Amino acid sequence: MGMKRKPKAMVLLLLGLMLAFSATGCSSGNNAGNNGKDNAGGATNAAEATKAPADPAASAVSADEPGWKSDTSPITFDWYLNFAWFPNKWGVDPTSQYVTKKTGVNINFIVPAGNENEKLNTLIASGKLPDFITLGFWEDAIKKMIEGELVLPLNKLAEEYDPYFFKVSDADKLGWYTQPDGNVYGYPNSSSSPADYKKYGDNYVSNQTFVVRKDIYEAIGSPDMRTPEGFLNALKMAKEKYPEINGQPIIPLGLHEFTENGNDSLEGYIQNFLNIPWEKDGKVYDRETDPEYVRWMKTLRQANQDGLLAKDIFIDKRAQMEEKIAQGRYFAMLYQRTDFASQLGTIFQKNPEQTYIAIDGPANTKLDPPALNGPSIAGWTVTLISKDVKDKARAIKFLSYLNSEEGNKDLYLGEKGVSYDTIDGKDQFLPEAFDLMNKDRSAFDKKYGSSFTFWMLQNTNITDQWAPKSVEPFKQLEDWTRGKTKNTSEFQQIDPTGNSPEGIIATKLKNLRGKTLPKLLMASSDAEFDKLWSDYLAKKEKEGQATFDAYRQTKYEENKKKLGM
Repeated sequence: MGMKRKPKAMVLLLLGLMLAFSATGCSSGNNAGNNGKDNAGGATNAAEATKAPADPAASAVSADEPGWKSDTSPITFDWYLNFAWFPNKWGVDPTSQYVTKKTGVNINFIVPAGNENEKLNTLIASGKLPDFITLGFWEDAIKKMIEGELVLPLNKLAEEYDPYFFKVSDADKLGWYTQPDGNVYGYPNSSSSPADYKKYGDNYVSNQTFVVRKDIYEAIGSPDMRTPEGFLNALKMAKEKYPEINGQPIIPLGLHEFTENGNDSLEGYIQNFLNIPWEKDGKVYDRETDPEYVRWMKTLRQANQDGLLAKDIFIDKRAQMEEKIAQGRYFAMLYQRTDFASQLGTIFQKNPEQTYIAIDGPANTKLDPPALNGPSIAGWTVTLISKDVKDKARAIKFLSYLNSEEGNKDLYLGEKGVSYDTIDGKDQFLPEAFDLMNKDRSAFDKKYGSSFTFWMLQNTNITDQWAPKSVEPFKQLEDWTRGKTKNTSEFQQIDPTGNSPEGIIATKLKNLRGKTLPKLLMASSDAEFDKLWSDYLAKKEKEGQATFDAYRQTKYEENKKKLGM
């Protein structure tokens, strides 16, 4: 590891200089709609100035003008989204139709029918990928695609075909995603840098919530659920008072789905609720070894022994959960609020008393408030361009458009007069569009397609200026997270991925956790839990936990440098 560090720092410095150079002349940060100002003699891109363009299409490139405007002839890109739950098609709604009419770009989404990783691994193994690929920033597949040379460096594409990309992309985010070879292969959505935190941080909310069904919670006396005793007692009272919801058994507690790699609710979520530190004395902390975590895992084991964890939660995928949430069958959920926003809106329309509200959930022994994940520089998804892309120039130009303020506005507000208009001097959603968005999100997606129905390159720091004030039932959940969010950027992407020796260890550790979590909850006694737990810790050591920890520590220290901490 020690050997590699110098060249990487050099490369980052060079990239920084190039970016600074290509960004000159636009520091006023005005939006992409530059009224087509003539920029003859403006700062040209460094790479462009030093070499003749490789092909005629590149001759018209400019660092100050949106490249997509140079060619708006029809083209269709295949775009793979690694999310089986993604329900929408491009071209059905006015927003995507408007973008196609404007840019000439039509999109054919490819979405896996079942297990995402199987589908993606099959595509990678075939060596041929769709034009664009969007997947979670944490996925192993990213490293496999880069190492297999299946994706193109965005910086090289931008230099050759669309230097405007550097103007509408964030230098910090490009720096963050720069690989050891000095190239950037993916750009994130929903990403916030430390600079963004300084500028917008007061508005940041978290997705992580502990929610209860309002009417049931109030009927059992709105108990405090922060302690193991209070938590178990509330689940018990809810089940006794409401054994059935509309003729179906109540599900006292809902969690994110169990996968081969674990369960989000039982990892980062609950650890954040318990305010477990990410590092101790400058060393990255293995948070699941914390006594507070073990105490709550034992509480959940007790819940299962007391018949308070339904079988459903061990097998249901997100689609089944959504159906059961819509039926109001969960009493409590440790869950991501945006994942059930659509169901929440529907419930609220039918009966506001049956809505879900966020409350103070599981807490540590000191009853500290939770420390929830706010937006991080890593973002949520990254988008890559395949080496097999049917038109390199059009692809990078379209990516620049999506990254720009103009592209964000188009996909957020939609077409003027259709889903938004200038009302009281402010560009905002038309009342009827906003109303449908809150009542029936999936109908809204088809009727309007705005408000990031297509979120692949969403940048909420840009779109916040047009965001309507949240309304109920969403407002209460959002507001509950305010002031509880932390910037954890330096701990993002420190886990090894891919086929490197450390990456293989990481996969084994994740699989081990995936197998262990359900067993811990299903243990018949605390003694059996203790035995499973000590076996688990021993297996972690055997699989290479020490090597894994050392890798994370190095990455964490590199991240701190990258972020200037």
